[in-house]
Amino acid sequence: MPEHTSFFTYLLHFFFKHSVLEENMHAFGTSIAGKPVGAHAAEPLVAALFVVLLAIYLAYRARAKLIDLDKAVIPDETLSLRTFWEIFIGYFYGLMREMMGAEKAKRYFGLVGTCAVFIFFSNFLGLVPGFLPPTSSWNITAGCALVVFVVFNYYGLKENGMGYIRHLAGPWIHPLAIPINILIFGIELVSTLIRPVTLSIRLMVNMAVDHMLLGLFMGLVMIFVPVPLMVLGTLVALIQTLVFCLLAAIYIALAVEHEDHGEAHAEAHAH
Repeated sequence: MPEHTSFFTYLLHFFFKHSVLEENMHAFGTSIAGKPVGAHAAEPLVAALFVVLLAIYLAYRARAKLIDLDKAVIPDETLSLRTFWEIFIGYFYGLMREMMGAEKAKRYFGLVGTCAVFIFFSNFLGLVPGFLPPTSSWNITAGCALVVFVVFNYYGLKENGMGYIRHLAGPWIHPLAIPINILIFGIELVSTLIRPVTLSIRLMVNMAVDHMLLGLFMGLVMIFVPVPLMVLGTLVALIQTLVFCLLAAIYIALAVEHEDHGEAHAEAHAH
């Protein structure tokens, strides 16, 4: 996303002298594009840290209302912080439960739930004038996608062992079909390796374009005109959170699914 000034720019400039900050950021070397890392590169990191602290604070406030078990079973009459968390967490947990069952959903919900909270608040931060969404930076979205990539492969190897690798080659039907299995393995391997790239770029591009359009129209006309874009931005923020978490849940479900096709085909061939 193009570099621009936000409230975090003034925050960084207030606490750090510009020259000192530039020297610190210079220690990170160059970006993926080969450009020197400047002070603006720190803004998505500061925004992401702000989102994490905000989510922890809101979760702590909601948890304080759940300590008393007698009162916790009684739902709030109006939309409150506790109700928001119950609806939000319940929706994504229900999504995973329908996909992989209650037992696996409880086991692997930590990753998807954390991604949902972070991406949701990061996306909506961009709708606040003067702030930028951390998810409009590829550094942040790539970090999220790489965590998902490492975790679902870890779960797949943990549940299926080497069967997780063999599954990429498709079912072993006959020795004469080995070249086809090798071809399938190559295609599946590339498809698996490219998942974090598509996952991160999809989220980054959508949020960067949405934030850029909203910023342009608000810079031109501050009254009435940006309202439809704010509504569209809200839908984009919700949909992109859902898409990222849905794909993460699908990747986990596919990885932990027990592979018994090879045994079934071997038994059928023996008969």
